[in-house]
Amino acid sequence: MKRLKSVLAALLIVSAALVFCGCSLFIAKPDNKPYEPDIPAPSPHDGLFVSEHGTLRFFGDGKRVVFDFDEELAKLTGLPAGEQEGAYEFLSGDLPPHGSMPIRYDVAHELRISLGETSVVIQLGIASEDGKTASSGVGTVTEERIPLLFSADKNFSVIFKKE
Repeated sequence: MKRLKSVLAALLIVSAALVFCGCSLFIAKPDNKPYEPDIPAPSPHDGLFVSEHGTLRFFGDGKRVVFDFDEELAKLTGLPAGEQEGAYEFLSGDLPPHGSMPIRYDVAHELRISLGETSVVIQLGIASEDGKTASSGVGTVTEERIPLLFSADKNFSVIFKKE
């Protein structure tokens, strides 16, 4: 009986130590969530954004977009040419194990545009002048700029600027 009390007391002490030390066996690991700054999220885009290959019109609701792409940009994105109305959301980029997740635009790596049954994800970023590198993520998309990033033989950007 004395030995049983000693074993139980030892187990109680070890259990308490594990709880207080935050042993990872007993604590759920957090999800792999996208980075968001500690500052308030910017307001959704509103107004007309123009590039040499088309336009994006936002309505300030964080949901609707009217795009008007020329044939070249339509082919690159997989969306139809001409004026179309659809939905959009900014995404984090691939975060295993969950994949891309909706996120505020100032830290986004991707833009999803949905048009009926069609939904495409477009990389966001700014290509270097030589096309060998590109930057994306924090600060790439701003209130005044939405840069779409593509790769062919080299990286290139189509930058939409607010009018």
